[in-house]
Amino acid sequence: MTPQTPRFDALHVGQELPALELPPLTRHTLALYCGASGDHNPIHVDIDFAQGSAGLPDVIAHGMLGMAWMARVLTNWAPQSALRGYGVRFAAMTRPGEAITCTARVDEKFEAGGEKRVRLTLTSRNAAGEIKLTGLAEVACT
Repeated sequence: MTPQTPRFDALHVGQELPALELPPLTRHTLALYCGASGDHNPIHVDIDFAQGSAGLPDVIAHGMLGMAWMARVLTNWAPQSALRGYGVRFAAMTRPGEAITCTARVDEKFEAGGEKRVRLTLTSRNAAGEIKLTGLAEVACT
């Protein structure tokens, strides 16, 4: 089911969107994402490569996988056609076994390009509270 475009008058600064709580990251998910994205960098699936060549204790998730998870907070709330901007900053690596929660908060209501819009701050954290990604988004409203 496609979400409805948010109503500008029904939103307030500080309002939290429904969080996206993900199950612990598995190696299987990483392998599937390699195939889906075309990003077959061995740092994401080959523990020997991750430890030997990269000096990491284990493989790490694709940054774009984390970005996609965070975007789901937006597209679960508003139709993709309402998205006017989205960007992230990568803060920490995500490792197998980590359960990630993505959140978003309305930070500003404004008008631009003849549209009513909201600016949102997004955050992705593991269960220990470590920030993995932060982001900003703009969404058009009715």
